[in-house]
Amino acid sequence: MLQHIDYCFEVEVGERGLGRDEFETVLQRAEPGVRWLREAHETNALPLLRLPAKEDDLAEIAEAAAWLADGTSDVVILGTGGSSLGGQTLAQVGGWRLPVIGDFRQGPRLHFLDNLDGSSFEAALRALPLATTKVLAVSKSGGTGETLMQVMAICSAYEDAGLGGTLADHLMGLSEPVHSGALNKLRKILEPAGVRILPHDPGVGGRFAALTNVGLIPAAIAGLDPAAVRRGAAKAFQPVIDGSRVGDIPAVAGAALAVAFAEARAMPMDVMLAYSDRLERFTRWWVQLWSESLGKQGRGMTPVPAVGPVDQHSQLQLFLDGPADKFVTVITTDCRGTGPRIDAALAAEAGQPEFGGRTMGDFVAAQQKATADTLARNGKPVRILSVESVDAEAIGELMMHYMLETIVAAHLLGVDAFDQPAVEEGKVLARTYLSES
Repeated sequence: MLQHIDYCFEVEVGERGLGRDEFETVLQRAEPGVRWLREAHETNALPLLRLPAKEDDLAEIAEAAAWLADGTSDVVILGTGGSSLGGQTLAQVGGWRLPVIGDFRQGPRLHFLDNLDGSSFEAALRALPLATTKVLAVSKSGGTGETLMQVMAICSAYEDAGLGGTLADHLMGLSEPVHSGALNKLRKILEPAGVRILPHDPGVGGRFAALTNVGLIPAAIAGLDPAAVRRGAAKAFQPVIDGSRVGDIPAVAGAALAVAFAEARAMPMDVMLAYSDRLERFTRWWVQLWSESLGKQGRGMTPVPAVGPVDQHSQLQLFLDGPADKFVTVITTDCRGTGPRIDAALAAEAGQPEFGGRTMGDFVAAQQKATADTLARNGKPVRILSVESVDAEAIGELMMHYMLETIVAAHLLGVDAFDQPAVEEGKVLARTYLSES
């Protein structure tokens, strides 16, 4: 992965761009955060940072994925937020839920039921062949209300189908080990039925858990190599370990740009425009990561996900000609030569001679370059992340890059990247209202 930031500076895009001195000032502010990352890696104060090099859990991940997929028509992943989005992101790189063709991968059909909707869940229960379906229920704390309700409904569905005595053959859980004196509700439901519960790393929060078994089990079911995902993540983290200058660490430079545009140019909207169907879920994973980690104490930047070229026909007009409050990242792929090649005679007859002999990938490659250049020519700051191909290593590198970028941005904003205190009130109120209804 290569990061290009020339279009972020005033010499290229005019007054909405940054001066080099402004950028360097924010980079200097990031130095304590980078020192903290290095120390946290050395002391294992942040287990996330040891994951790229971790190998001792890969056999268990492979075994769990094989158990879920073996003799199975459908695998259902129950979980919400970070318990699901990382797995969705990785699975999509393996071919799951591509917008154009749906799920035509080899192996079992994979379903992520991450949003609680009674009608949708009921329809899923009617459609799923429970006898050949296996379920992975994910909740770090074991107390996520939406997931608990789904698990209870699944257990009842198996009971109603005459399969109540076979839950251990169909279900698997993933949750933290039991803490002394604490109630893990997911374990309390599943363990009496003999259901196996895998350990969720207690030191890795949900939205940062994609490189743990939370993300890598679904990835393996979808055909990705978990070891390759982690190798990619190691590439993103290596400049931190190597002691590179802060400006030479892509994730740190990205964080500095986002914060500098928000603070110095009143541009609190961060757009991610990814040119690949296989990165659609990645943009949604990033939305949670960026929002939940940074949106605190009146600070933070609002993430805007987009996929190209389809969103050139919806959001791009706003990005180009709307309020000048957006910092855009365009993620490009080397898609030249991919897809069907267009017949030259048909192209000429249709009045599109430039299509003749070209592939669909050639056109998308031209579009992604044209979009970045057009934004810059219209005075809109643009960062470009170039990925050769969207595969296991590439997505691992992208995800680790953005986790590091988020942690450094939180340091620059003076907020804790790892909590989400404001949402607790709503959870308490919802339980109160439910009990009163």
